[in-house]
Amino acid sequence: MSKDVNTSHPGPSAWSAASNLLTRWLARRDRIDKLMEQLPSGLSPAERARCQHLVYGVVRHAGRIEAALDRLIAHPPRFPVRAMLYLLAFELIEDGRDEGRAARIVHHAVGQAKTLASAAEGKLVNAVGRKLALALPTQEAPPRGAPAAALAEYYSHPLWLVERWLGQHGPATTYALLEWNQLPAPVYVRLRGQPLTEEEITTYTEGECILRPTRWVGFFELSPGCWPALEPLLKAGRIYVQDPSASRAVALLAPQPGETVLDACASPGGKSLLIADLMGSGKLAALDFPGERVTRLRENLAQIGGVETVLVPADLEKDAPAALASHGLPATFSAVLLDAPCTNSGVMRHRIDVKWRLEPGDFEKHGRQQLSLLRAAARLVAPGGRLVYSTCSLDPEENEAVVAAFLASGGEKFTLDGQVLSRPWSDGHDGAGAFLLRAAPAPPAP
Repeated sequence: MSKDVNTSHPGPSAWSAASNLLTRWLARRDRIDKLMEQLPSGLSPAERARCQHLVYGVVRHAGRIEAALDRLIAHPPRFPVRAMLYLLAFELIEDGRDEGRAARIVHHAVGQAKTLASAAEGKLVNAVGRKLALALPTQEAPPRGAPAAALAEYYSHPLWLVERWLGQHGPATTYALLEWNQLPAPVYVRLRGQPLTEEEITTYTEGECILRPTRWVGFFELSPGCWPALEPLLKAGRIYVQDPSASRAVALLAPQPGETVLDACASPGGKSLLIADLMGSGKLAALDFPGERVTRLRENLAQIGGVETVLVPADLEKDAPAALASHGLPATFSAVLLDAPCTNSGVMRHRIDVKWRLEPGDFEKHGRQQLSLLRAAARLVAPGGRLVYSTCSLDPEENEAVVAAFLASGGEKFTLDGQVLSRPWSDGHDGAGAFLLRAAPAPPAP
C-alpha cells in the first residue's frame, strides 16, 4: 500500500466511507466489487446506498475528473485528498448547475477535508473546488463529430478504446454507447416460479417501493432503495437479480423438460437458475473451476427445485470428462451452454471499473481462450445436440471471430443455426453475443 493511503476515518458516513474506498481505488486500482464488500458495518442501508452511488459515480466519471484536476493542480496531492477532490468533482457534475448547490458541495468537501486530512489540505480543496464549480457543471458534451480524444475525456473512457469503437461501429453508434455506459445502471430482477399473487401485486408493484414491469417477460426493474421491502421474495427464492440480456443465450439454447443439460462455465449460477426454471424437470450439470468460484454457484443451485442439479468442480479444458463421469453424468449432453469469460465490454454500465482495467491486448487474449473453451465444450455435445456459445462482450473478436475460427478448424461437425447480438444502444439492456451451434446427427445404423 502506498504510504499516503490513510484508511482510518472517524465515524462512518456515506461520504467518509466513499472517500476511504476511493483512496484505495486510486492508490491500487482494487476491483470495485471487492472494495464495496469492505464497507463499514455501522452504515445504515441508506448510507450504504449513498456510498455506493458516490463511489460508482466517481469511477464512472474518473477520466473527466482527472483531466479537470490536471488542468488545475501541478502536483497531485496525497491519495486521501485526491479521493476527496474526486468526490467533490462528481457531486458538481451530478448536481452543481445551481450556484447555491455548488457552493454547498464545495463547503461540505472542505469541511470533510479539514476533518479527515488537515487544515492546509482543506484550503487546497477549497481553492480547487471553487474552480471546479465554475468549470465542471457547465461543461457541454462534445458534438458527435468531435475527435476521439474529446469523446474519451468527457465520457471517461480510455482513448484507445474509443478509437477502437469508432473503427468498429462508427461515430453515431460509438457516441450512443459512450452515453449509455455513463448512465447509472438500473437493477433488474427476474421473477422465478409462479406469477405474483394478487396480494403480492398490491405489495410489490404499488406505492414507493415497486417492481416496475419491463418489456422483457418475467423481468422487473427495481425502484431505488427497496431491497428491505423485497427481502421476503428474495429469501423465498422468488426473485433473482439478473439483467434481461442474460435470457438471450438461454432462450437460444431452449432447454426442454426432461433433458440433461450442461452449463459449462456456470459460476455464479444465474444462467443455471434460468435453465432449470425453463426446464421444470430433468437434470442440470453445473461445471466450473474448483475453489472460491463455486461457493456462490452452490448457493444458487440450492434454490432449484424440480430439476436434479449436480455441481461439478472441474477445469473444462483439462479434466471435464473424468469429473463428469465421477459424478455419474454422461459423457455428452443434448444441450450445452458455454458462457465464456470475456472482456465484459458489453456490461460496462454495471461493471463500471472494467474500462479502466482493460488493456488493448485483452480482446485477442480472450479470443484465444474462448476458442479453446469452445472446442472443449464441443466435445461434450451429443450427436444432434445443441451448443450455445455466449459472451457479455460487444467485440467481434470475442464473438463472430471465435465462432468462425471454431467452424473453420475442428468444428466442421457443427453448423451455425442462429445468433443473437445484443446492443445496449438499441436493445435497452446489457450487451452480449450468443451463437447456437448444432452438432451433426449420429450416422445411421448399418
